[in-house]
Amino acid sequence: MKEDIIKFASSRGADIIGFAGVDRWPEYNEIPPEFWPTSLWSMAKTVIVMGMQMPLPIVDTTPSILHRETYETSNRELDSLAYGLTRYLNKAGQASMFFPRDGYGSIKNIIDKPYAAFSHTFAAKYAGLGTVSRSHNLLTPEYGSRVRLVSVFTAAELEVDHVMEKDLCINCKLCVKCCPAKVLLDETSAVDYYFKLDPIGCARWHEELTRRRAYPCGICTKVCPVGKDRYIYQEKDMSKIYRSEQKALENDINHPEYKSWNHFRRYGSWAIKNGKIFNYNEGGEK
Repeated sequence: MKEDIIKFASSRGADIIGFAGVDRWPEYNEIPPEFWPTSLWSMAKTVIVMGMQMPLPIVDTTPSILHRETYETSNRELDSLAYGLTRYLNKAGQASMFFPRDGYGSIKNIIDKPYAAFSHTFAAKYAGLGTVSRSHNLLTPEYGSRVRLVSVFTAAELEVDHVMEKDLCINCKLCVKCCPAKVLLDETSAVDYYFKLDPIGCARWHEELTRRRAYPCGICTKVCPVGKDRYIYQEKDMSKIYRSEQKALENDINHPEYKSWNHFRRYGSWAIKNGKIFNYNEGGEK
């Protein structure tokens, strides 16, 4: 059945797919029990996690209408994929359900309560698809953190995949250095492996980007150097360009290094307005 599921998902657009037994959540004990699959649905035995790539050149343009439309397209595709697999399994006599790609109604919901009901990131880790980066994103060998995820819970007991032991994060700290909202802090400890994140500050930043029709932010996924996609697109040494972007555009919106990215920011959204890139430091218009 596992092979049939992989064929089904791959034929319908999944770029990566992994399988995690529900015992992985108590085994690693990294998130509260009320977020475990068995707490959400008592019949769950296996969680199937599927991902679709966000093409790197499009993520590079963020904030832009191009990035926004691709993000929304991937969301629709992922939900359709998970819904289709759920129906496929149910017809095969294996009770199943799925959790959609985001799991929240609006940014205002996240500001009020900064959690989704289920973490695809940790599910993907337990399904062997990657490791969790310092910036709290899933890191995959194929696409770095430029991947969107969805999960299917099933009562079928399927062969699970091995959790990756080697950490893919190289601790370059570009996500911290380039975060426009400064919501990632370079603080880790023996107990807390990840950088300290201000989730409400991150959500408020996305709220402003939503008003600009240029959401989501995605800077932390954009600048991450991990992923084979960087070789495909010949973008292996981009750290200086990424680190300099914000300052360069504040000084000169027509800076030649960012001409193509800015083309997609000038049209279809208010990412660039009155000749200036969205004012990161002031958090939008007053």
